[in-house]
Amino acid sequence: MICPFSIQDLERVAQIWLDSNLQAHSFVPKTYWEGNFEAVKQMLPQATLYVYKQDGMIQGFIGLTDDYIEGIFVDERARSHGIGKQLLDFVKQNRSQLTLQVYCKNERACRFYQREGFFIKAQQLDEQTGEPELLMRWTR
Repeated sequence: MICPFSIQDLERVAQIWLDSNLQAHSFVPKTYWEGNFEAVKQMLPQATLYVYKQDGMIQGFIGLTDDYIEGIFVDERARSHGIGKQLLDFVKQNRSQLTLQVYCKNERACRFYQREGFFIKAQQLDEQTGEPELLMRWTR
């Protein structure tokens, strides 16, 4: 079930954010993610968030700022069960376009977004990590 984020969800959502980034981005120093953890916890409630719950437990979430996807994050034990696709499809219902950035080295995510209709608009360098990333866009 997908529902809007509630402040009571913050700790679980933040932990999924940290764990997912550490697992998907081994090419970025662990200290980068850990060092940004508290700041992200402060920023999460400012975005539009939707959580995916199963049996009352948050399994994943998607974060948006307007039509920009800040990220899709799914608990490691719940991956490859269609949760990310369901979250993405949910936000696509009320949007005519979406954009996002994804690290080039995160090949699994790059394939996922392309499979879901996103195209590469540009390649750029993430100034904070020094890693190349793709700017991707989806339009209805």
